[in-house]
Amino acid sequence: MARPRRIVLVRHGESEGNSDDTVYEREPDHALRLTETGRRQAGATGARLREMFGQEQVSVYVSPYRRAHETLRAFDLDLERVRIREEPRLREQDWGNWQDREDVRLQKAYRDAYGHFFYRFAQGESGADVYDRVGAFLESLYRSFEAPDSPENVLLVTHGLTMRLFCMRWFHWSVAEFESLSNPNNGEIRVLELGADGKYTLDRPFDRWRIPESYGITG
Repeated sequence: MARPRRIVLVRHGESEGNSDDTVYEREPDHALRLTETGRRQAGATGARLREMFGQEQVSVYVSPYRRAHETLRAFDLDLERVRIREEPRLREQDWGNWQDREDVRLQKAYRDAYGHFFYRFAQGESGADVYDRVGAFLESLYRSFEAPDSPENVLLVTHGLTMRLFCMRWFHWSVAEFESLSNPNNGEIRVLELGADGKYTLDRPFDRWRIPESYGITG
């Protein structure tokens, strides 16, 4: 099995929804575009990625959301060296159709109180649902490593919550650990690097907003 040297996770650049939450009342979440700030963020991230990958091959998986595709396009990667697949399982947590701003703000407040992993939006998903589809994607990713031409690098262009849940699934973090971590900023990178011991480590931690709550272990 030819495992990649790096698995790189990138959050999309700033979107219209990040800068103005009223847009969810008029536009589908999946159709939102990058802002000018988001395009600059994605361009700067692309420069870092091009330096990181150099002349190596890259297998790219991108969320089907427009802002993720626009982010990937702004990376300006050498298309002779990348293999791109749209991957619906890397999409944003579904909130459900068009949204009323005040209702979404209320539900987000409920989610903050209830917990991001278990709270389910009324017409959408819970964090646990996203965790399950990320787990299904990982099974496909592992199988891709068996190909003789498996690239040295894997790049996932996705969303903040999905990035945290991918790492939770990969590193077997607890729900309490997940709940203690903040989303990365728009355009931010995390890299899983393969060590000499055959194990992956995260290049830097996610910001932590609180100490993880511990329920202890019962016998």
